[in-house]
Amino acid sequence: MFALKEEQLFDEIDTLPIDIKTRIVDKILASITPADKSIDKLWIQEANKRKKEIESNSVTLINGDEVFQKIAKDSTHR
Repeated sequence: MFALKEEQLFDEIDTLPIDIKTRIVDKILASITPADKSIDKLWIQEANKRKKEIESNSVTLINGDEVFQKIAKDSTHR
C-alpha cells in the first residue's frame, strides 16, 4: 500500500517546477539535519573575513579554471 502512495508522490514531484522542487529538497534536508545557527554564524564570519581580504588585496586570487587544471594534473601524477 505504501509503495503505491510513494510512487504517486514521486510522479507528482516529477511534474513540479524546479523552484518548488528545490523548496521541497530544502524542507527535507532541514528535517533531517536541522540548521545550527552557531555554524551559520561562523560561516558568515568566515565569508566576511575573506571578503575583506579580497577587497584589501591581502590575498592573491586564482582563476577557478587554473585550480581545477592543477588538481587534474596533480591527480594524474599519483
